[in-house]
Amino acid sequence: MSNQLEQRAGVAKTVRKLCLVLVGMVGFVFALVPIYDLFCEVTGLNGKTGGQYTYVESEMEADLSREVRVNFITNTNQGMNWEFWPEKGAIKVNPGTVHTVNFFVRNPSSTPTVGRAIPSVAPGLAAGYFHKTECFCFEQQLLAPGETMEMPLRFIVGPEIPGDIKEISLSYALFDVTDDSEDLIEDFKRGLRNATASL
Repeated sequence: MSNQLEQRAGVAKTVRKLCLVLVGMVGFVFALVPIYDLFCEVTGLNGKTGGQYTYVESEMEADLSREVRVNFITNTNQGMNWEFWPEKGAIKVNPGTVHTVNFFVRNPSSTPTVGRAIPSVAPGLAAGYFHKTECFCFEQQLLAPGETMEMPLRFIVGPEIPGDIKEISLSYALFDVTDDSEDLIEDFKRGLRNATASL
């Protein structure tokens, strides 16, 4: 009888330990996501670009002795039915100079839709030198049915970029975030009602 009690106590102890290990593992996984995001933001690893970049033009010296080719790639995530394209597939820039490139989106559907563009840069090490001073990716975009929108990107390739990086690819993935943007949709519908009422 005492052997059975000891065995049950041992099994219960083992189960408690396994439960604690499982809880610890789940907590560790959730903690990894923000740590990884922070690491990518600091190092530029995985091609994640930072937020809006502020600069003083007089303090940035252009490097006119070399050029870097910047490629623009667009794609839409599954479930996003917008058309999405850049005005140019690529341009050559001198590091330290400001450039503007326009992107376009069109909503071919019969309902208002909200989109969000997520940028990434390749090679990943170049992300720390690719600075966006203005970008449609900083906020969500709402398009009415059939609407086309021009969206500017204003950027600088930092003059401190290593000389062996001759080409950068900026890629945007466009996601449908309509379900998470009820306030924007309601504001849009309210604006339509007010416009109709004033006619």
